[in-house]
Amino acid sequence: MAFGWIDEEARTRRRAGLVRTLRPRPADTPLLDLASNDYLGLTRHPEVVEGAAEAARTWGGGSTGSRLVTGTTALHTELERALAAFCGFEAALVFSSGYAANLAAVTALGPHGSLIVSDAGNHASLIDGCRLARGGTQVVGHADPEAVRKVLAAHTGAAIVVSDTVFSVDGDRAPLTALAEACREHGAGLVVDDAHGLGVLGDGGRGAPYAAGLAGAEDVVVTATLSKSLGSQGGVVLGPARVIDHLVNAARTFIFDTGLAPAAAGAALAALRLLERAPERAARAREVAAELYARLTASGLEAVRPDAAVVSVRAPSPERAVRWAADCRTAGLAVGCFRPPSVPDGISRLRLTARADLSGAEIERAVRVIGETRP
Repeated sequence: MAFGWIDEEARTRRRAGLVRTLRPRPADTPLLDLASNDYLGLTRHPEVVEGAAEAARTWGGGSTGSRLVTGTTALHTELERALAAFCGFEAALVFSSGYAANLAAVTALGPHGSLIVSDAGNHASLIDGCRLARGGTQVVGHADPEAVRKVLAAHTGAAIVVSDTVFSVDGDRAPLTALAEACREHGAGLVVDDAHGLGVLGDGGRGAPYAAGLAGAEDVVVTATLSKSLGSQGGVVLGPARVIDHLVNAARTFIFDTGLAPAAAGAALAALRLLERAPERAARAREVAAELYARLTASGLEAVRPDAAVVSVRAPSPERAVRWAADCRTAGLAVGCFRPPSVPDGISRLRLTARADLSGAEIERAVRVIGETRP
């Protein structure tokens, strides 16, 4: 029977307690949301919603084609210029998703004969970029600049080092300064995904590379998503103009993909302008994360100290993590649930989003529910 092996795969997942299901989200829900990546609470902000609506009214529902044909509007160009200026880079290129942006950066900058050094804790999109690139990949230990240095020292050709800036599972921060130093010692480029840093870290939310003094460096390329702090959808690559020009000509997920929908571009631009006017939102997201961590650990739970807006709480097993998250939902709290194979270390977790718009009462409620439902 065609695809008969799928049934055995499904049985294996069920036995392991790893079945994933889709849960449609209603437009209006009573749940307190600590599961989404809406770090700054901007997805439903009136200015962001109006930015999306105005763009749709002006440009239509879709971009109508790839960026190199009909998919680039004046709005896309304005968004790219604004993102580059805000993050401190020479140029930017917008993609239909952060996943596509990561595939583009890694594959286009890791050609045949090159070396790609990848952190063991990297996001799946970076891992897939390494798999698709024609260069050889060497995976090194998590957040280990010395391991990176040793691998680069043994290679004589072109090389890039690839890492998240803030890792999505535990919310810990990469040692960007040390990684950049290792790269520069051996003439390698540094490619970092700032999906969880943009809008949260750096002066006014300008990102982890900006905070590390790497913004605008000629040997640093940054990817990010527009779907987290900026409350929209899409991705971006930031870097030197010559690198961005290379992506326009070589990145398959740019050349052959339909451009970002105008509504998403309009929403992201509106969110960026709002953040420029209210930079305190970034600091507030970090404050909420710190408060969640302090209260959860004080109650006896094992949590990872957050470096940005992700708070990770350890669970005893995949099955008990799923039950814990379900019990939280029943009690009115939505939390994320990370378990194998999504987590490379095999440790299951609840993953909490520290949103800038959470009130003190909401933080207290979240901590109480998590504590009362603990397995």
